[in-house]
Formats: sequence, C-alpha cells, structure tokens
Amino acid sequence: MVDVTPGVTLREALELPTFRRARPTVVAGATGTDRAIRWVHATERLDVRQLLRPGDLLLTMGTGLPADDDAAGLEAFVDELADVGSAGVVVELGRRWADTLPDALVHACERHGLPLVVLARETRFAALAQEIGERVVDQQLTELREAQRVHETFTELSNDLASPVDILRAVQRLADAPVVVENAQHRPLDYFAGPDGDDGFLDGWPARSRRVEVAGRTGWDAANGWLVTRLGTTDRAWGRLVIGSPDAPSQRLVAVAERAASALALHRLHDRDRGTLMRRTHLELLTGLAEDPGSDDTRRRCELAGFPVHRRHLTGVIVRGRVGSVPPADLDEVAATVVRSAHALRVPALVCEVERDLRVLVSTSPGADADDLVDRLAARVRAHHDVVVAAGRTVPDRAGVARTVAEAGQVADAAPQVRREQDPDVHRLADLHLRGLLALLGEDERVRLFVERELGPLQEHDRADGSRTELLAALRALVLHPSSKTEAAASLHLSRAAFYDRLARIEALLDADLDDPDVRVSLHVALVADELLGGRAK
Repeated sequence: MVDVTPGVTLREALELPTFRRARPTVVAGATGTDRAIRWVHATERLDVRQLLRPGDLLLTMGTGLPADDDAAGLEAFVDELADVGSAGVVVELGRRWADTLPDALVHACERHGLPLVVLARETRFAALAQEIGERVVDQQLTELREAQRVHETFTELSNDLASPVDILRAVQRLADAPVVVENAQHRPLDYFAGPDGDDGFLDGWPARSRRVEVAGRTGWDAANGWLVTRLGTTDRAWGRLVIGSPDAPSQRLVAVAERAASALALHRLHDRDRGTLMRRTHLELLTGLAEDPGSDDTRRRCELAGFPVHRRHLTGVIVRGRVGSVPPADLDEVAATVVRSAHALRVPALVCEVERDLRVLVSTSPGADADDLVDRLAARVRAHHDVVVAAGRTVPDRAGVARTVAEAGQVADAAPQVRREQDPDVHRLADLHLRGLLALLGEDERVRLFVERELGPLQEHDRADGSRTELLAALRALVLHPSSKTEAAASLHLSRAAFYDRLARIEALLDADLDDPDVRVSLHVALVADELLGGRAK
C-alpha cells in the first residue's frame, strides 16, 4: 500500500494567517516541510514520545527542554521526535531563547531532516492549533466525500457489469490523468490520455515499465510519476493498471486505482464465466452445422444465439497459440479478445475451443468482403497475442461449414510456427504454396513413404551420430539458401570447409548430386513434408 496520509503539510501551514503573523523561519530540516500534519500538540514536557503520533506537529517555548550546554540531552529529545515520526517542531522565541536556538538542537534536527521552525513573535498556541486543526478536519472531510464518490462510482459500475473501457474512462475522469492497462509482458492493452492529450505518456513504454517494480499491491514510482496497481493475485498477476501521478498520490487516488483493479478483476471473472458457457454453446452449434447443416433446429438455435446462417456466407478460422511463445498464449484470454474484436467489428462469430485450438466461424452477408473482415479481426487479435491465425475459403451456405473449418485446420498445420516479418495476419491455402499442397495431402501414406525414401539415410545417420554433424540441418540450410553456400554455412555458424564436407557426406549417403535442380527440389519437398508430419515419417 502507498503511504498517503491526508492532512495539511507544514509548508502549507506556514502560509496560514496566524502563522504568518508570528513571522516563522525554518532553521533546519527544510526538506521535510512537505510532510503532512495529522494534528498539533503544544507542550513543554520533555517526554513527548507518549503524547505524539506519526505526523503530529509539536509547539513549544522550550522551557522544558535540556540546558543549552546539554548537547546529548537535546539530541536525545530530537531523536525521540524523529523516531515517533513527528511532522516537525515549532519553537516560540522569547520565553526560553531570545533570538537563536542551541546549535545542538539545530544540528540534530538537520541531521534527521526534521523541520525546526522558530516564531519571532509571540502568538497563542491555541490559535495555531485551532487553525491547523480546522484545515486538517476540512481536508479529511473532503477526503471522505471524495472516497464516497469513488465508492458510489465503482459500485454503480459493478452493478451495471461495466466493460473495461467504461471502468477505465471512470478512472480517467476521477484521476484527471492518463491511464494505461498493460499485460504481464508490459504491452499496453488500453490507454486513455490525460487532460493534456497525447503528451508522449506511452513513449518507450515496454522498456520503461520493465524497470518499474513496486512492493505490495500498489506503489508509486516517483521517477516516472506512475501510480501502479497489480491486476490479479500475487501468484497469477495478468497485468498492471498505471495512472499518471507526477506528485505523491493522495489517498483518494490510491482508492481509485485499487477499486478500479477490483472492478477489472470482477469483470474478468464474469467475462471468463460467460465465455466458458458461450464457448460450450458455440461448440454445440458449430458441431451441429458441420454434421447436419440442413437441420432446422440448428438453424433456429443459431439465430437465437445471434449467429445468422440463412442466406449468409461462412468462413472457418483457426486461432492457435504459436509453438515456443514465451509465455504461452492463454486460450481464455485469446478467446475473450476474439469475442471483443468480433463485437467491435459487428461480425457475428461462433467461438469455441477444440483440442487447444480456437475454432471460429464467421458469418457475413453475401455482399461483404469476407476476407477483409477476417483480416481485420485477426489484426486486432494478433495485436495482443502471439498466435497463428488460419482461414479456410469462404463457403456460400451451411453445407460447406465442415469444409471451410477443416481447410482452416489444414492451413494452421502447414503455417510456419516461427514468426517472420513478412507473414500475413491470416494464413490461407493460397499463401502457403508447397506447404498448402502438402497440407491438403495430410498424412497420406504415400507422402510418408516419399519422405522416408528421400531422407531416411540422413535421419539414420543423425540418430546414430547425435549432434556432432547434423546432416539434415546442413541440407535444410542448403535449400533455404539456394544462391549462396557461403550464406548457408554462416546460418549454421560453420566454416565453408566444414559445410562442404557435410554436403559431400550427404551426397555419398544419398548417392545423389546436390547441384542437380531436380534432386534439390525433391529433397526440399521431403524436408517440408517431414516438418508438417512432425518428423514422424521414419
């Protein structure tokens, strides 16, 4: 929790009329004058530890303090004030000291950063205490009113099951500052600018955010001016809420951040529960469309679920977490993003989970550009998740649902798993060329036999030789760099001589000439087929 004590600071108190008339001067600990004052005590007692609480301001004339030459006693008195967490000490000149305070007292306060104020004119301590106390009470009442406003705002949002966007807009309005929600990888998911508009708040965000660590659930990073609240539990945090706060946050702002985090967590829980039920229903509908597309009962159920199928074009889509992605894609999160994106684009879609894939069926009017809508849907999803999106060809009616979904699955199987800059947001059969052809053939036994015939000797060699030469890797580098053996060798971090030696061993094992274009094409096809078969053609 951020330490945010409501109250008037000593710097503000020194500007009050009663204080100004007393002609105050800060003689030590000026850096601590921004501390908040909880209350005011006037006393001449030396044993002040029993009277004071953290944030209390002490008023004294000094008559009860140790003698001027008792440096140890004066330092011990200041030590007690510092230990208690006092907001400072105010000494009225005239009764004990005429114009200056003992050096030991001044130096001890400076060492602790404890504000020491002298009043040049006599004043009624009761008037000072009353004026500061009234200001403290006013601020506390203001804090209570604001806390009630925050409570009512988020209670209403919770009762209305408000969306994350509505919650964040409320935070922006209450905080009057920029607001960001980021995921666990420090990627901004939502952003609402502050009153100054887009002032570069997001510049260099991921790198800056990774350097910000706060203890506990909520903390303030002074360097960036961020109030940061964890989203999720300590063990399963899924992101953070960040509110711009150049100055130390008030208690009210911390309450806004933490109530917003709770509201986002509640929405996430409801959304996940709704999403699980929705995906179960959508799976039943998609299965019904694939197995019995002419069923009137299935058609009626689709219509009731808001998924029109009569005189509509349908497109199957597969969304799959990319292999090797760190951390792996959370399928619940991906599904929620797909649903939100389809809703934002006003595209009816069935979304369900089958064997760790998301199967999506998109419904479009005959005049719409189905490919463009699927591309836009995929772009929104891939902006938040490292996934492979594959689409089948659009079919004109329910009879083709099984075909378009199956084709999307084949494309997903054939799509490259390693992210490349030139990859489209959506993979389609026409984009995959050789991979697409092999994906259509699936696990045809003839493809297995072809791979075994072409690559079998190399596979046997690599299994027996371990990782010392890896002839299959050398062959793959050769076909991927057909115009330069130097580049092929460099891709394996080998010298040209070592790479040429491996090529010679491949030619000997296969009894083939690797410079023969037909041989290279045949081996390239076999390597791609073996990859699609998962290396099972042995």
